[in-house]
Amino acid sequence: MRLTNPVMPASGTFGNGREYSAYFPLDILGAVVVNGVTLEPKVGNPPPRVTETPGGMLNSIGLENSGVEVFLAEDLPFLRQWQVPVIVNISGNTVEEYARLARILGETPGIGALEVNISCPNVKCGGISFGTSPQMAAEVTAAVKEATTLPVIVKLTPNVTSVQQMAAAVEKAGADAISLINTLLGMQIDVETRRPVLGNIKGGLSGPAVRPIAVRMVYEVYEAVSVPIIGMGGIDSTAAALEMILAGASAVAVGTANFVDPWIMPKIIAGLEKYLQDHGIDNIRVLIGAAHQKGG
Repeated sequence: MRLTNPVMPASGTFGNGREYSAYFPLDILGAVVVNGVTLEPKVGNPPPRVTETPGGMLNSIGLENSGVEVFLAEDLPFLRQWQVPVIVNISGNTVEEYARLARILGETPGIGALEVNISCPNVKCGGISFGTSPQMAAEVTAAVKEATTLPVIVKLTPNVTSVQQMAAAVEKAGADAISLINTLLGMQIDVETRRPVLGNIKGGLSGPAVRPIAVRMVYEVYEAVSVPIIGMGGIDSTAAALEMILAGASAVAVGTANFVDPWIMPKIIAGLEKYLQDHGIDNIRVLIGAAHQKGG
């Protein structure tokens, strides 16, 4: 999949593109990554679902979506109006569900790639997250690859002991690319009510507060795999995007910053173009992983 630039939204922070199209044409982006899609509709977690934290936010949306049939009938036709690759984030409770989703979406024109969210619990294994077990992550990756000819991007959770081990496992199972990081698990307590703020008690931490962790993990994974990396986690400026690229990301995804400034991605794209011009660089690819070069 070829991108005109390396900037895209992180899944779950851009809707399915319709709302943000009022601010800028979607085809100025490198790609559009849509909300997580499941086989059946999901109502999500109980409210409150979002709370602000120092340097970021916690969310416990719970993958609320209308299901794959509604996505194909209502959202994908809208996205096809734009000349931009569409990456569909998929989630399932079993390996079979992931494979069924991949098969359905792989047979549908207008989809550029699948992003496999392996942070979901495997109900057949007692609710253990696919993303915390190299064996289960590899099993999901292999099943999705077998079910589709689309490029398969596997999204890794940071809530593991060794992200390099997870990355190597999904690469060996056939992943065409890796995206990281997903949110970090956290919680917030209201000191007046003395109760957790989120209805689901725990949620995913995102925003600038997590960026140093994300940069470190992208740096580590770049040294462990040979497939491209989409880096994300607290990107809110051109400098933050460049930091991720220098760590080893071939592309970057912007998440929480979209809620603060709906024009942030066009600003970052313009900022990257200016950086290349100011430094006499013809192709941004020369910056990918440059922080690993001795003396670089």
